[in-house]
Amino acid sequence: MLLWCAVFATAFGVIEGAVVVYLREIYYPEGFGFPLREMAPRLLLTELVREAATILLLLAAAMLAERRPLRRFAVFAFCFGVWDITYYAALKAFLGWPPSLLTWDILFLIPLPWTGPVLAPALVSLALVAAAIALLRRPKDSAPFLRPVDWAVEVVAGLVVIASFLWNAPDLAGSEASLSYPWWLFAIGYGGGVLWILRRALGSVSKVGRKDRG
Repeated sequence: MLLWCAVFATAFGVIEGAVVVYLREIYYPEGFGFPLREMAPRLLLTELVREAATILLLLAAAMLAERRPLRRFAVFAFCFGVWDITYYAALKAFLGWPPSLLTWDILFLIPLPWTGPVLAPALVSLALVAAAIALLRRPKDSAPFLRPVDWAVEVVAGLVVIASFLWNAPDLAGSEASLSYPWWLFAIGYGGGVLWILRRALGSVSKVGRKDRG
């Protein structure tokens, strides 16, 4: 199942990259950079609808792939991560962009523009893929792995990461040089979420080991 999910997400990432190649040819023929070019309202609305449709398509794939809510969430996270990583790989292949992982990009437009160095969303995607694989490798009939408090912590951590992407939304009219990404805020959200789930996973493995020895 994961193989075909990976194929789907990879193909979708290539398609997404191709769409952005066309957009940049129109709006940034000399190369993408900040400040962002103004889009006509009709085209901006089209782009917002396209982004929403992207998330719905990834969610639909997860709903079709699994039955249980947690496993559906894991498939969505896996597809999202693979899609995002493939998207940047496609842009690198098509345009030779980004020149480095610290190059700034506009990541999302809903509800406000998300911006940040490419490295930040890439790290998020890698974490999503790793967590999803770990969850999906568990037996389908195993006891629930995540408790309500685990979900609460991960949701808060995710919101902190999103806040780091929205940090510069009010200042996008300025130049890229004037933008400053809050790595400290990203580190709090990303590091906190990853460390919490690792601690939870290691604790679960430790409990299983003690039961087996008993």
